[in-house]
Amino acid sequence: MTELAIVTGAGQGIGKAIAFKLARQGLAVGVLDINAKTAKQTVDELTREGFTAKDYQVDVADENAFATAVDNAIGDLGKLAVFVNNAGVAFIDSIVDSDPAAIRRLIDVNLLGTFWGIKIAAKRFIEQGSGGRIINAASLAGVEASALQSAYSASKFGIRGLTQAASKELAKYQITVNAYNPGVVRTPLRDAIDERTAEIKSKTVLEQQRDVLSEISLGREATPEDVANVVGFFASPEGSYLTGQSILVDGGMEYR
Repeated sequence: MTELAIVTGAGQGIGKAIAFKLARQGLAVGVLDINAKTAKQTVDELTREGFTAKDYQVDVADENAFATAVDNAIGDLGKLAVFVNNAGVAFIDSIVDSDPAAIRRLIDVNLLGTFWGIKIAAKRFIEQGSGGRIINAASLAGVEASALQSAYSASKFGIRGLTQAASKELAKYQITVNAYNPGVVRTPLRDAIDERTAEIKSKTVLEQQRDVLSEISLGREATPEDVANVVGFFASPEGSYLTGQSILVDGGMEYR
């Protein structure tokens, strides 16, 4: 039976790179994203390269819709083997100026969406009876909190906690649960972060990007593929003995 990887937020950026990485590792890919257009674009590119993939539009903050999309992907593509909770949102603002609706939406997508994903994936893996891999998107901001990203940092610290707790609960089923913590990755989301941060700090975007780059030991930003490589390792046979771990992918910005 074909083995399936489900990747949320796979319409662009890191999620898209993860979808391609896992496809190259021999998995069919269920591409889940709130944006139907970008999800379809990812699938079109995957299928043009000969991979098996199908897109599903879903808001991961909606548990029931999320579960339905996962069941549809399993029904369409095969046995669930890898589940990547990659979907996330971010905004930049001070604590005192943060919009309550934006905070609630961020927590709903980032933290609750990851919780629902773990819950949904765990149930399917337990039903299948042959273990599985759950891999969650945390962040450098979930290891050391970032100014102007209070809600985002809190959500990513929470995801690291969820990863540890779930790994302890699910180990008896041979389900591993790990997280990846990207640093500065050049994606459309990062572009928006830089623009808003520069605005608040009265800098140019270029100045903001140069300041951040100076904090990276390896002297360059990450690519989405750099992060996807770590996810691919977690999903691979070589990663089978890792669980409850949270790996920094930041080129040497934080040392823990």
